[in-house]
Amino acid sequence: MLSMTSRALGFGCLITLTLGGCGRASEAVDGGSVTPGDDTGTDSGPAPRDAFVPFDSGPFSAQCQTLTFPSVHVADGVENTQCVIVDLGNDLPIHVGSIRNHLPTASHHFIVYRASADAVETTTPFDCTPFVDTLSSNSGSPLMITQRSDEVLTLPQGIAYTLPPHQLMRLELHYINVTGAPVDVSPTSQLCPITDAAYTDDADFLFVGDPDINIAPHTRFTLGPVFYRLDSRFSTAHFFAITGHEHQLGTNVIVQTGPAAAGPFTDVYNVPAFSWQEPVTVSPDVPCQIPSGGGFNFTCEWNNTTDTAVRFGESATNEMCFFWAYYYPARPNSPHVCVHTDQIAGGFDLCCPGNPICNQLSSRF
Repeated sequence: MLSMTSRALGFGCLITLTLGGCGRASEAVDGGSVTPGDDTGTDSGPAPRDAFVPFDSGPFSAQCQTLTFPSVHVADGVENTQCVIVDLGNDLPIHVGSIRNHLPTASHHFIVYRASADAVETTTPFDCTPFVDTLSSNSGSPLMITQRSDEVLTLPQGIAYTLPPHQLMRLELHYINVTGAPVDVSPTSQLCPITDAAYTDDADFLFVGDPDINIAPHTRFTLGPVFYRLDSRFSTAHFFAITGHEHQLGTNVIVQTGPAAAGPFTDVYNVPAFSWQEPVTVSPDVPCQIPSGGGFNFTCEWNNTTDTAVRFGESATNEMCFFWAYYYPARPNSPHVCVHTDQIAGGFDLCCPGNPICNQLSSRF
């Protein structure tokens, strides 16, 4: 059994604090059509737009910025989430068009954020709460989430994350060591900019899920379909990449889009032989749009092969039902994380930032 040294509070606990039940927010992304996971630490083929150091042609500028999480010595059986806040080192504003993350053994997830407005550079790893930077309107926002060993997010032509000079970046590492021996963990992130001339619009990130998970021992369980109606401000958004996420008992995630709760629906994420450990990212040939009043319809499935009931939670021994969607153009002060629950009669939707509850909860972490 793993010793739980993490602070078991993350965005998943937003619903917990008002309803009961707790959770851990985490994981995975890749850019490019449907890309299988690679747990060997080597590339399975040419990456989109080719190489990652430094670009010398095409829409990319000449210099990528590399961030390294300081090495953490992790004893066997330990699980924790830690962060650092580091200067990206860019002397001029940049438009980041590609991010590549590398995770060593025992890294469960790794999140790269632009840090919140009041962040202070902190280069020594400290215990942190997952997704706390998504709760209030003056906070930062995630750029990429990864759980695979070597993962690339390449944005569509002309689309980028714009960062000012010397942007502070929050790097969040959730590690879990089940190797049987101590390990040293030090993930890296490489951010590659496109040229000013190639840039057209900023990208952004949306995280959607449902915490209503309660799976009896030795039972298969399906949550959904759950319809999440998007705010009308997303009616002109182009969603260009989607990734499903569950923990170790997860067997499938399906995401659809539709013009209303009654449908009709179109599959945008339905991966054959879904792997919770190596969830692929699907990028449609043409980014999808959802009209005003429409939204995402999603389903998660599990097979609880254990002797105990499993509920929503942040630990690897709990479960989650989420998906990530990348889109452009970015919307000022738009929500980054949205949750639906039926634990309140009639159903309850919460998006952060943008709801007074978010700021209240942010102050409690």
